[in-house]
Amino acid sequence: MSDDLTAALERAFEEARRRYASRGFQRRLGFGSKPCLVNVDLANAWTRPGNPFSCENMDDGVIPGVQKLLAACRRNGHPVVHTTTYYQVTDTTNPNTDMGLWHHKIPIEVVSEDRPDLWAIDSRIEPVKGEQVLVKKRASAFHGTYLAGFLRAAGVDTILVTGVTASACVRETVCDGLAEGFRTIVVKECVGDRIPGAVLWNLFDIDAKFGDVEPLDVCIDYLDRVGQVPLARSA
Repeated sequence: MSDDLTAALERAFEEARRRYASRGFQRRLGFGSKPCLVNVDLANAWTRPGNPFSCENMDDGVIPGVQKLLAACRRNGHPVVHTTTYYQVTDTTNPNTDMGLWHHKIPIEVVSEDRPDLWAIDSRIEPVKGEQVLVKKRASAFHGTYLAGFLRAAGVDTILVTGVTASACVRETVCDGLAEGFRTIVVKECVGDRIPGAVLWNLFDIDAKFGDVEPLDVCIDYLDRVGQVPLARSA
């Protein structure tokens, strides 16, 4: 993204912050006591070049950041959910497709069930035994999936969200996460998109209304700190 675009957005945000603050927006959810990391669509179709869904800043930003988050979760025993997206019926003329109507807007038919090379989670952040790999059909990781039930059964009250894209699947997951009653934390350095400016704008707007956008270092410190707190034993 060009420096000019970044500067223009920052100028717009400065004024927007004043307006939001004067109206009572930009409040903080804060971290809870039981986190789960939710990596949204960090699969090859989004993280590797040459695909319709390929996103920017994967190799030098998002993936290294998620690697650090995964390490923190794994050393502290925090649950991790990886989401990906693929479809069983990719014939756009078939009214029984599991793509619904979404293919009328974007080329989701390329992510077919018979192309695991595309929908597999990026090997650089490959899931380990015990981590959930959740297949979704729509933008939100919650829509039509077992995610909310899994989180509640695990006693989770806070979700740290990473992934792609800021303007779609990450944003929808954050909005639904808050609606489902979870503290939603977006890890600033670990969100990507295809379009210049989309990450900055959406993170600003999410932080004002739907979740807390926090730096990577703050999130890792939280994961380590809460991981050292002993769990209360039931009587």
